[in-house]
Amino acid sequence: MTPKPRRSRLRRVLVVLGSLTVVLALAIGGGVLWLWSGAKVSTAGDGGFRNELTVPPLARSHVDEKTGRRVFDLRMQSGTTEFTSGVRTPTWGFNGSYLGPTLRAKRGEKVEVRIRNGLDEASTVHWHGMHLPARMDGGPHQMIAPGGRWAPHWTIDQPAATLWYHPHPHGETEQHVRRGLAGMFLVDDTRGARLALPKKYGVDDLPVIVQDVRFDGAKLDSGHKMMQNVGFLGDRTMVNGTLDPYKVVRDERVRLRLLNASTARTYDFGFSDGRKFALVGTDGGLLGRPAALDRIQLSPGERAEIVVRMRPGERTVLRSFPQGDYGDAWQRRFNGGDDSFDVLQLRAARTLRPSPGVPSRLAAPELPDPADAVRSRWFDLRMSGINGRAMSMNRIDETVTRGTTEVWTVHNGNGMPHNFHVHDVQFRVVSVNGKKPPVELRGRKDTVFVPSGTTVRLALRFDGGPEFADPSTPYMFHCHLLYHEDGGMMGQFVVVDRGQRAAGTAPGGSGDHLHH
Repeated sequence: MTPKPRRSRLRRVLVVLGSLTVVLALAIGGGVLWLWSGAKVSTAGDGGFRNELTVPPLARSHVDEKTGRRVFDLRMQSGTTEFTSGVRTPTWGFNGSYLGPTLRAKRGEKVEVRIRNGLDEASTVHWHGMHLPARMDGGPHQMIAPGGRWAPHWTIDQPAATLWYHPHPHGETEQHVRRGLAGMFLVDDTRGARLALPKKYGVDDLPVIVQDVRFDGAKLDSGHKMMQNVGFLGDRTMVNGTLDPYKVVRDERVRLRLLNASTARTYDFGFSDGRKFALVGTDGGLLGRPAALDRIQLSPGERAEIVVRMRPGERTVLRSFPQGDYGDAWQRRFNGGDDSFDVLQLRAARTLRPSPGVPSRLAAPELPDPADAVRSRWFDLRMSGINGRAMSMNRIDETVTRGTTEVWTVHNGNGMPHNFHVHDVQFRVVSVNGKKPPVELRGRKDTVFVPSGTTVRLALRFDGGPEFADPSTPYMFHCHLLYHEDGGMMGQFVVVDRGQRAAGTAPGGSGDHLHH
């Protein structure tokens, strides 16, 4: 028989181990509960709209007599910005300390942007949503060294749209955008100019560049919190670099050009009083007809043009609401889907200038037809890379033929939100999980939100003159949650003429630093 003292010791050991297990389980459970309860962020209903909205100035330009190009000048520079009065925060900007001027040009114009890098590290300037040759695209192969210059030039050949520009250095894009390097690029055309839409820049036609921020004392905090696998998420928002912004409007109808310039956060925009608005444009231009909505979801990089009606003396708040289609409960809580923000207050003057109603017809969207596709491709989005491969600067992943249409199927089964951006083209969203896309995804798009468990089919046409065929200079496709992009969720494709092949490797595997 086993002696009683040994059994007694065994019981004591088991009791102690059991107690430790219970304590450990309670501690873990309490820790998870603490993290869960503290993860949700909301500024909805807090009020405090104390600062008049800053409107980025229109960039100055001139037409060069020799080349016939409209010339803009941009300088990347460091400085300090007073987001809060008396507190100077180190920031970066174009032609100023934070963000940049709004560039504006017409379809058919030749443009040139003369860029100087006044920073102490290399960067790039990418023209997000612009149709232009790869060597002018401003991706990671067009790095500009400190003190260096770059002067891309191209002919604008796309419909009126709200585009933007931002850095694109491989592995550093999130930090460069977060420091303040971004701005809008508006394209106009004759059709849009004739439409009775609000079009007085800064008056009834407002740029709304939305970013989330978090401050560490006087500095911009760029840290990623525990469980946040989408990237940086801030605890408040600002518009055009203005915290707690309001805008006094003096017209009955106001056009808001919404740009999600955050690096990881997705917003579901609507108004605090539930009013509907007219969606008139998406990433790449105007819709065929306006759509009456009360919500518009924008992931990083996406844009939307909306027209909202105001009544004399009233106030309403542009708000981002919690999102039901963001992912499972864990992703919603820890990666921003449960969050809500008051973004911008609109204050109507007591007397408003009358505005015409939104036209029932807008433009005929120039969209590719999936029936014309000559081939299809598959893209599986994962943190480890796209189609199982992390980005390599030296590898061309896909080769497409100029003048052809393709269908790309993009799938996210990764358990977290992603989106998908393609350089150079505006695509048609053919389907979402096999169904017809909602109205907000039926216009020209260059970026699309792809929550986990989602499959989207896209039709893309690779148009352009002979200068668009370049077997050695690639465009990018990638997740525009910039932490994911920096981590390798990006690939490269080249456009070639029929019979051409891609070069074996892309130029400047570590990024060419331009000085010319």
